[in-house]
Amino acid sequence: MRAISAVDSVSPAIQRTRDFLFRQFNWGTYLKLGLVALITEGLGSNFQSSSNHSDTSGHVPMLDAPFDLAPIRIAQGVAMLLLLLVFSGWIFYLITRLRFAFFHCLTTNTKLIRPGWHIYKEQATRFFWTNLAVGFCYLLVLALVAIPFISGFMRLVHETPKGGQPDWTLVLSLVLPLIPIVFLLFVAAVLADIVLRDWLLPHFALDNATAGQAWSRVWASFMAEKRQFIAYILLRLVLPLLAAVCLFVVLLIPGLVLAGSVAAVELGLHSAFADSTGASALVGTLLEVFFGILAFGFMLLASVCLGGPISTGAREYALVFYGGRYQPLGAAMQAQIARSA
Repeated sequence: MRAISAVDSVSPAIQRTRDFLFRQFNWGTYLKLGLVALITEGLGSNFQSSSNHSDTSGHVPMLDAPFDLAPIRIAQGVAMLLLLLVFSGWIFYLITRLRFAFFHCLTTNTKLIRPGWHIYKEQATRFFWTNLAVGFCYLLVLALVAIPFISGFMRLVHETPKGGQPDWTLVLSLVLPLIPIVFLLFVAAVLADIVLRDWLLPHFALDNATAGQAWSRVWASFMAEKRQFIAYILLRLVLPLLAAVCLFVVLLIPGLVLAGSVAAVELGLHSAFADSTGASALVGTLLEVFFGILAFGFMLLASVCLGGPISTGAREYALVFYGGRYQPLGAAMQAQIARSA
């Protein structure tokens, strides 16, 4: 497969997405593949951002006894945290297996998930542990960077009188340096995600490579074509975002109309059964729940139908670009094209 530029890879990726999802179209198959694409691309990122909720009132709250907890409560908290970590790791492992299965679908033009799920079990497991190692290193860097800021904010809390205003000069001295650091950490997470999923994964799958072997080959390719890889990274981030924005603009009015209709139905049902008791109240509650579930199901269906092609297109773009620079991947894609012809 011939290596083409990051810009020229866009058109073949769109064509491959259209052929994969819409040739010999079947609604059940389309929804299945769209859901898999959405999970592995939209929801299965190696680095997920989380929101930190803080008190936005006019003063910083004081905690009189932050560690006044019974030992049993601490043990329960630790046990719940460990359980959550194990469950999250298991979910991420399943997503990793699914990611390899979807890779198999796209490179062989099969619409069956099961073959790739079993073929790449060993490779997916190794890739999963590689992701965990990278994630642990990232969190370690994050913790080291956060230590001086945490100590600064704790000092600010202790120095602020109860019910008083904080020293805004100190607040700005802590917040302003944090902005570029957060931005750099975000960029590092995005880059790590692209390197892992778009470039390292094919080497794990097709060469059964270790993390070190895959990285050395990717690094050699990157050093040989720095400009094209940088252009790819930019387009890889911008194109799905542009597609999502276009869909949002097109569907904004229909979405508002639908949301308003559902809200009107729910409000009407709530008003109609507001003063009812007994069986009538139960019927009203069941109707509200029914229409709520119906609205959620429709929203999920729309997300799969619209997000599936965008997620599939992003993965196809990665394959088209890197397939010309990694011979086994390009050969697999060429064989798939020959079988489809």
